[in-house]
Amino acid sequence: MPSSYRDHNPLVLDSFSGLWARGDVDTTPLDHFAECVNIKFVGDSSIETRDGIDISQVGQPPTPNIVRAYNYPTKDSNTLLVLSIKDDGTTGEIYHLVDEHITYGPILTLPDMMDFACIPYAGRAYISPFKSYLNDKGLNVEKGLEGEFLYVYAGDGTAARKAAGSQLASGNIDIAIGGPGHTDPGIHIFAVVSETISGYLTPPALNEKFTTEAVQSVSFGNIPTSGNPNVTKRHIVATKVIDPKVFNGDLNGYQFFFIPNATIPNNTTIFLNDVSFFDQDLIDDATHLLDNYEEIPAGAALSLFHDRLCLFAPFDLPSTALISEIGEPEAINKINGIIAMPPDGNPLTNGQELRDLLYVFKRSRTVAFIDNGEEPSLWPMVSIDNALGTCVHGIATVLDSGSSTVDYLIVATFQGISLFNGRYISPELSWKIETFWNALDRNQFRRIQIVNAPIQKELYIVLPDGRVLCCNYSDGMDPKSVCWVPWTYVVPMSTVAILNIDEIILGARLFELMLSPMDT
Repeated sequence: MPSSYRDHNPLVLDSFSGLWARGDVDTTPLDHFAECVNIKFVGDSSIETRDGIDISQVGQPPTPNIVRAYNYPTKDSNTLLVLSIKDDGTTGEIYHLVDEHITYGPILTLPDMMDFACIPYAGRAYISPFKSYLNDKGLNVEKGLEGEFLYVYAGDGTAARKAAGSQLASGNIDIAIGGPGHTDPGIHIFAVVSETISGYLTPPALNEKFTTEAVQSVSFGNIPTSGNPNVTKRHIVATKVIDPKVFNGDLNGYQFFFIPNATIPNNTTIFLNDVSFFDQDLIDDATHLLDNYEEIPAGAALSLFHDRLCLFAPFDLPSTALISEIGEPEAINKINGIIAMPPDGNPLTNGQELRDLLYVFKRSRTVAFIDNGEEPSLWPMVSIDNALGTCVHGIATVLDSGSSTVDYLIVATFQGISLFNGRYISPELSWKIETFWNALDRNQFRRIQIVNAPIQKELYIVLPDGRVLCCNYSDGMDPKSVCWVPWTYVVPMSTVAILNIDEIILGARLFELMLSPMDT
């Protein structure tokens, strides 16, 4: 038993619950500190100094001036994509860090690329460059980089290229009656669709009219090749029979379909002989390709929803999101592939799927879009919260599986770090450190980035001033059970990512090293 001193019994502290920064300092509970920094929580009741840091890249010059890092799972390994700002401060370069010994790149170099959004898909990485712009009120707003586009990276060290692509621009198809076969006799219009290595299908082009015969196939010659080195296939598409009484010689404005088995599996062969089909075989519609973006404008955030790629806040349409076709991330229809929130001077900042809904955010507003089976432009919008939203990196990512856990998102709002399960749960998760959070510069919230490390049972939050805020939730993910502590470093940290399940990677700006905890 501890001895008493001058008639006072000592207080025994058998646990420590981290930082308390809420209201007057005199309200700090006995098991919290009003001032604490650079500690980590061990077990149920112990603390020790946080881990040190060490160089993550070895055997090569480290990538300097890191601004952003993303976990990028390829087909055979877990890797990183990182954005480095050149010493002139005006040019961004993205590198692919395969492991501690191998770095590819830069795979993309762009003037004014001060940040980027990234989403992995089928082993590829889709990359959208963006930056902050000052609005008429002097506030930073994030939009896709003006005049720039969505890029796709194959993961093999070759340079990232623009997503989507242009239709065949010149040439004529030679069409003739083939050998014995079958078609519905009459006027058809034929065209060519190119397919890139990432599966993008270009709009039909080089339309040609031809009259087919009932018991004969159709042969095609002089089929143009594409000058795009990423084209790997070409497809012949056709209309169904056109009534000669209404055909006026115009080769446009008709519905095209992919002809079964009318695919040229390369970009070199210029003929395809003896193709047979009936109009009833023409099921797979190609007409929607005519309205797709050939160059997809850059946005400030990317996500996936129902196997569709979602791109938020293009420069010229900051309150809109572009939504791709199902399973075709580069096929975005300029008419039907757009959803929008009411414009209010604030761009969209983020979007995330949860419980079969697409939640879309601005800095201080949240809505949900419901996939009703129609085109995205017809999805109904439901208002969720007219006061709370998030920033461009303000939704916690979970390893390489996106941003949601089973039941909720972890979201950085102006009021604090909140759990979101379709509504913002009150009180916020950061309730204990309300004063600390309110002291952060809201105009710099674009710098906030969160990752959820379920192995460590911790959140790591890069703050606008370069500190890292650690939240330990070993005793539960609720406002009273979590423990908070800020970490400081000799350099300002700018980004955080998780590699290989439990390796925490920190990137520093204005510094020449890529750093990670020594004991991981």
